[in-house]
Amino acid sequence: MSDYQVNNPATGEVEATYPTATEQEIQQVIEKADNAYQDWRHVSLNERSALLHKIADSYLERQDELSRIVANEMGKPVAQAKGEIGLVADIYRYYADNAEQLLAPSTIDVDSGSASVEKHPVGALLGIMPWNYPHYQVARFVAPNFMAGNTIILKHAPQCPKTAEIIVDIFKDAGVPEGVYNNIFATNEQSATIINDTRVQGISLTGSERAGQAVAKEAGGALKKVVLELGGSDAFIVAADADIEQAIQGAISGRFGNTGQACNAAKRLIIIESVYDKFVEGFTAVVNGITLTDPLNEDTFMGPMSSKAAAVNLQAQLDSAIQAGATVLVEGGMVKDKPGAWFAPAVLTDVTESMDVYREELFGPVAVIYKANDIEHAIKIANDVPFGLGASIQTQDAALAAEIADKLEVGMVTINAPSGSEANTPFGGVKRSGFGRELGTLGITEFLNYKLIRDKS
Repeated sequence: MSDYQVNNPATGEVEATYPTATEQEIQQVIEKADNAYQDWRHVSLNERSALLHKIADSYLERQDELSRIVANEMGKPVAQAKGEIGLVADIYRYYADNAEQLLAPSTIDVDSGSASVEKHPVGALLGIMPWNYPHYQVARFVAPNFMAGNTIILKHAPQCPKTAEIIVDIFKDAGVPEGVYNNIFATNEQSATIINDTRVQGISLTGSERAGQAVAKEAGGALKKVVLELGGSDAFIVAADADIEQAIQGAISGRFGNTGQACNAAKRLIIIESVYDKFVEGFTAVVNGITLTDPLNEDTFMGPMSSKAAAVNLQAQLDSAIQAGATVLVEGGMVKDKPGAWFAPAVLTDVTESMDVYREELFGPVAVIYKANDIEHAIKIANDVPFGLGASIQTQDAALAAEIADKLEVGMVTINAPSGSEANTPFGGVKRSGFGRELGTLGITEFLNYKLIRDKS
């Protein structure tokens, strides 16, 4: 049976299966992407921009349809899926409108003659994308590279094959030339084949640490550049002067949006001692009121997790923490009397450094609350993990926010709101959260040939 299938996490039913690619199909896709690059690199920015605007239009026109498919494939509530589709359109429009400026050559002051650096595409690229934001993750990789003149081979997550096919249709209907954007239902072994093919010039992966290690190893052996956006265990720091009601609402959306399945979710809530009790009382009251409902309902905030396997893994982490002595403030966990991958939100405290979960990523609706003696203690807790993706700071003191942000070992800091993503701001982290950046002005820089033109005449 193929790994690529729609296994509805709300019902547990397999709704469709898709065959994995043959070895011949793998070679055909690589050849198509490489051949298309020879022409695509010379297509004008105006033509590429017009195509991206058509793609953005299509996303907005098909927003309801695309959102319902996402809900069926990985359980995201349709209202949140619509938000994702809107962001996708923003990303395509951002690069359509700004690529000319972002790709413009730069001049260098030299003693004699002239020198400039031109920005050229490099060729066919492989993108390996996850299931949790099946349109957004693709867009932030594809949009800048599409405008740069690279071509794309896209391996989507096995949970989202229908979404993968629809993205192909959107590009085709917009008039994108054949071979510029290619979907492939590849196995992990076939992905390694693609990485090692000399016609493929770079790889971008968003996924787990384990996947990142495997891809980086293959890419390193093949001397290929790779961008990795991996896991996170983002801190959500609440200072003594914070607006507590605002902080509670931010923590709820930041931790439990997309059923907690986001790399930059607010996984660790670090609360200054003087406001700890007030925050915990309000936060747990809201969590206790969260109900799990059909992701196809417009008013659903939390649906199922993406898969039964993901829920089982999270339950094992939750059980491990409790057995090691963590205190349960809200008892959640797998819902055993419903089919599918339903997982009620849980809240823990008293998680200590001796517990495995202290430094693990909890990729689902489990919040861990820490009490900090002061700001320096909060920063220490925030940095004491192997991840460094993002963090959020809740304070009304701009100087304090700047001081905390300066000391956090992360790639992104958000003040007085949960971490998020915007088309025009860079996304990425440090430490075991990966390397490289997507989106914003930096997102188009990763897979370019910066060609020096030095005239000494």
